[in-house]
Amino acid sequence: MADTAVAQPFDIGDLRREVEAHPLWYHTIELAPGLVTPGWFDLRPVVAGMPWPDVSGKRCLDVGTYDGFLAFELERRGAAEVVATDIGDPSGWDWPLITRDRGTRAVTSTAGGKTGVGFQIAKRALSSSVERVEASVYDLRPEQVGRFDVVVCGSLLLHLRDPVRAVEAIRGVCDGSFLSAETVSLPLTMLHRRRPAAELKGDRNCQWWIPNVAGHVQMLVAGGFRIDRRSGRYAVPFGPGHPAGHGRLKRLPQRALARLAAGGVGVPHHAALATPR
Repeated sequence: MADTAVAQPFDIGDLRREVEAHPLWYHTIELAPGLVTPGWFDLRPVVAGMPWPDVSGKRCLDVGTYDGFLAFELERRGAAEVVATDIGDPSGWDWPLITRDRGTRAVTSTAGGKTGVGFQIAKRALSSSVERVEASVYDLRPEQVGRFDVVVCGSLLLHLRDPVRAVEAIRGVCDGSFLSAETVSLPLTMLHRRRPAAELKGDRNCQWWIPNVAGHVQMLVAGGFRIDRRSGRYAVPFGPGHPAGHGRLKRLPQRALARLAAGGVGVPHHAALATPR
């Protein structure tokens, strides 16, 4: 189902109340001067360092958009058209069987029962023309969404039981460039710099595979892409809404490792720009 809402003028006070009332912001987005969403993660300090292709005048797709940070970034960079896809109901996520019911209930109570609410608030505030379509990455088909000059996907593969199948589906709608920015394991990257490897989690946080840098690259290659450019390792900072003390990287040894191996405190990432083979 496509989002066809037209942006309407807003009052800054009303917008602030909307932002504060929304129970879960994943992305930290500046919606107006002095008004920033309390996201769990803040891509703003690192987005410029990703290996972006030229998106000017291009038709672009953001896969797994959530609150839409990367979709709005594509628009800001001059894309002619941006489509953003995501699953609307958390019950459709790739939950492990043993935590499926509990995980769905937890996200439903925390996030307000449905994804896309934050996206709609941000779209209206930014007067954006990005179109949001409810669709799983596994189900991407040219007859459903068309084909795209540029596709981006950020921090999604770790949440998928079959990330290579997802990459293949992305390849099926990508005519030009694919920018994949993904969570990576620093310990595995340090231990195996050239050999692809991944940690299998299958946990209550709906995380499955955390690859090393070589593993991230191999996922893209196995899914039918050729690597053109890559970033170094970098850390996506925690945003103002991130739960205090959440995650192992909040602990002192992990913070030190993150600073040493990823240049900062946050979730270690690697980005690659690829084209279909």
